[in-house]
Amino acid sequence: MRTTGRNTSRYMDQLDRSIINSLQHDFPVCNSPFARIADELNSDETEIIKRVQQMLDDGLLTRFGPMYNAVNLGGALSLCAMKVPASRFDEVTEKVNAFAQVAHNYQRDHEMNMWFVLATETEADIDDTLAAIEKATDLRVYNMPKEKEFFVGLHFPV
Repeated sequence: MRTTGRNTSRYMDQLDRSIINSLQHDFPVCNSPFARIADELNSDETEIIKRVQQMLDDGLLTRFGPMYNAVNLGGALSLCAMKVPASRFDEVTEKVNAFAQVAHNYQRDHEMNMWFVLATETEADIDDTLAAIEKATDLRVYNMPKEKEFFVGLHFPV
């Protein structure tokens, strides 16, 4: 799941926040996962599905789905950063997020203010994707492949 870089005026209520928090960990693998989530949140399956779709439609979320470990599947991962002028941040965010290989994208208060993770089918696809992003944005992408992997249990409570 990833959020957009753009502003939205949609108000998130407590159920929306609970849904996002729930979906970030331990998604149930069963015939009716949204029914199980609904039970945990004292809601119903139809409402949970409707809310997730509405957050996607409103741009509060840009993607909902599993995150696979590309390396374990024979692919490649890399952390990337860009120096994006503030006046172009939303435009560049849209262009970078248009690449299916971008797993998540976030803004930092730093000279390199846009950070994202690429997940590709092969190591060579990393370089090809970086070149395509540079061409689409006319900005340099700094590639920082991992040297060692650590599991930190990433979760962004809202």
